[in-house]
Amino acid sequence: MTTQTLYQLAAEQKSAEVTDWPARVSWVIGLVVLVVFVYWLMRQGWKWRGNLQSDLPALATTPEGYADGEKLLTLTGRYHASTTAGQWLDRIVAHGLGTRSRVELTLTAEGLDVVRPGAADFFVPAADLRGARTDKALAGKVLPEGGLLVITWALGDQLIDSGFRSDHSAEHPAWVEAVNHLTSTTEGIAR
Repeated sequence: MTTQTLYQLAAEQKSAEVTDWPARVSWVIGLVVLVVFVYWLMRQGWKWRGNLQSDLPALATTPEGYADGEKLLTLTGRYHASTTAGQWLDRIVAHGLGTRSRVELTLTAEGLDVVRPGAADFFVPAADLRGARTDKALAGKVLPEGGLLVITWALGDQLIDSGFRSDHSAEHPAWVEAVNHLTSTTEGIAR
């Protein structure tokens, strides 16, 4: 073969395009549509769960004069979730109980005041408190052993576990003791 023939062969061959833009754009659009569809399904599931739990009674509000009472304990930290008592994955979303947020807890002889900036506040009367414990998991949140303060309380006929994490987890044992002591002193009250 001569040099002239090699030049002709090289000139005739064409290299493939590096990027097939129509195929790439259609893949990106397909992935965006898939992500939006999955997000929509998750949102529908959240709404469906809220509808299933709509028979729960409304949350109590903080009684007037509550701030004047003697505070047994206060805590700042995070509210993680509320679940059906004993079922750490059965999240309750009705009445805003499924919304994670910052939290300020105040325990008095009257009950537990839960203040959540950006979410619905609620109050648990002392007669509705059932106990407290430290745990490591609640509604998809898994922490080191004892990293979660779980308070069990009654909302109507439903027992609920609410999970909190203090900014200083060394406070959890004092809260467990105080809530359990408060529930033992209110045993005489009709539940």
